[in-house]
Amino acid sequence: MAQEFQLPEDIEVRADAIRLFGKWSWIGIEIRDPSLKRYISLKPVWLPHTGGRHEHRRFGKAEVPIVERLINKLMRPGRNGGKKHLAYNIVKTAFDIIYFETGENPIQILVRAIENAAPREETTRIMYGGITYRVSVDVAPQRRVDLALRFLTEGARLCAFNNPKPIEQCLAEELILAARGSPQSYAIRQKEEIERIALSSR
Repeated sequence: MAQEFQLPEDIEVRADAIRLFGKWSWIGIEIRDPSLKRYISLKPVWLPHTGGRHEHRRFGKAEVPIVERLINKLMRPGRNGGKKHLAYNIVKTAFDIIYFETGENPIQILVRAIENAAPREETTRIMYGGITYRVSVDVAPQRRVDLALRFLTEGARLCAFNNPKPIEQCLAEELILAARGSPQSYAIRQKEEIERIALSSR
C-alpha cells in the first residue's frame, strides 16, 4: 500500500505561502452571508484541480475550492466539456483583468459576486387534486451557490458569443458587476427575475 507523502518536520508551509495561481492569497477573504459559509470552500490551494475526488460523497462538492467550481461550470456546454485546461486559463486571465481593473483580490470579488447573485427564494410546482400550481420556497444554501455560479458563467458565455470581446474579459466584467450588485450583470438580473416570480407566487 502506498504511503502518504509527508513534509519533513523541519519544513513548515504557512497558509499565506499558498497562493492561487502563484499570485492570489487566500488569507483575509471574507464571506458576509452566514448561510453560505459552509458551502464556499476557501481552503488554500495552489492549483484548483481536485480530480473529482468529491464525486461519490454526499455534499462533497462543498469541499471543492470555489475557484475550481467556477472553472467546472465554464465547461458546461457540450463542445467545451472536458476542456478543463482551457477553462483554467480563462479564469486565470480573468482574475488578472479583475485585479488590474479593481486593485482587489479576485477571490474576494468572486465570493462577493456569488453572495450577490445567489437567489434567496424561488418557485416549485405542487400538484393538489389534479391541479398544478406554483408556490414560493426558500432556496437551500448549496443550491444558492450552484445557481449563482451557473448565472455568472452563463452571463460570460452569452456576452462572448458572436462578439469580438474575449470570454476572459466578459467573465471579469460579469464578476465585477455582480460583486457590485449592478443590474447590468446578467447574474443579478436572473436572480431578481427568480425572486420577482417567487414574490408573486406567495
